[in-house]
Order: sequence, then structure tokens, then C-alpha cells
Amino acid sequence: MLKRFVFVALLAASGSAMASKDLSNIPLVWSPTQSFAEFGAVDLNGISNVKVQINGFTDVRKNPALIAENHEKNPVRQVITKDNVAAFLTDHVKETFTKAGLNVVDSGGDVVVSGEIRDFFVNENDQYVGNVTVYVTVTNTAGKVLWQGVAGGGATNFGRSYKADNYYETLSNSVLKLSNSLLNSQGFHSALQSH
Repeated sequence: MLKRFVFVALLAASGSAMASKDLSNIPLVWSPTQSFAEFGAVDLNGISNVKVQINGFTDVRKNPALIAENHEKNPVRQVITKDNVAAFLTDHVKETFTKAGLNVVDSGGDVVVSGEIRDFFVNENDQYVGNVTVYVTVTNTAGKVLWQGVAGGGATNFGRSYKADNYYETLSNSVLKLSNSLLNSQGFHSALQSH
């Protein structure tokens, strides 16, 4: 009985040690817990046949590797990724747009979408709160700017403290929301129609 108690106590101790594991140099993992459809319908009227070329976003954040912080204890614990946030975000916006019904192409688009990543971050206190913000530019084939604006997406998530999986879920859901808000933006919609 004593051996079993000691084993359970050791398991609990190792569990808490794992929970406080340093999250430096972690990969970015696509792990949404929501579906794009949950955010509501997207009106593709007049834009479903437009060839949309999404160029790689650029990351203009001061610290491109920093993607989250846990503020539950002092000192603040950071979450650092080894992956390219701009490539991750670009790929999943492309994927989401395609699944939504847009005609996304790698080259030769009727319109070209580019963006500057201003925010890609999760703050954790008693819950995970994520925000993704991109300053988006839409141009025609001649390079004329058709529209510029800020698109953002956020997500809130509960989970165990300082867990990589919960950061992944929160960021992924925020990207889905960003894509949805961009597709529902009247300015973005009009720019695609007016190419």
C-alpha cells in the first residue's frame, strides 16, 4: 500500500514538473478546436470565380519568435517558437480561404493579397486569450492598391496551465476567426469584385 502511495505521489510530482516544462523552441502546430462554419456563413456572391493570389505575409512584430506568455506566476513564462510564424499564418489563411470556396492560386491571380502580421500572441492568466492581427493589402495585377485594412481574429480557451496544446488551439482558432472576419469585410469583398 505504501509503495502504491509513493508511486502515485511520484506520478503527481512528475505531472506538475511536466506542466511547468519550459516552452522554448517549440514548433507551430495547427490544432483548431472550432470549425470555420461556426463563425457563420460567408457571402461569396460575385467573388467565387476571382483568382485570389495570397503572397507570403511579412512578420513585423518586434520579437517574431515570441508567441505567448503565461502571467499566472512570477517570473512570467514565455512561449517561443522555432518555426516561421509568417509562413504558418499564410499557409493556413490560404487553406481556410480555399475551404470557404474562394479560388486561391499560387500565381497569376486577378488580385494579390499581402499582409503584415502585427499580432500573433496568446496571453495566459486564468484562461488562454489569443489575438491575431494582420494589416492586409489587396492589389490588382498592375499593382494598384484596391483596398487596405486591418483584419483581426481572437479566441479564448480554457486548459491546464502553460500547456503547448492549449496555445496551439487558441492560435489556430484565432487564425480561423481572422480569415472569417477578412472574408466578411465589405472593403475586402468590394476589392475582389472590382479587380
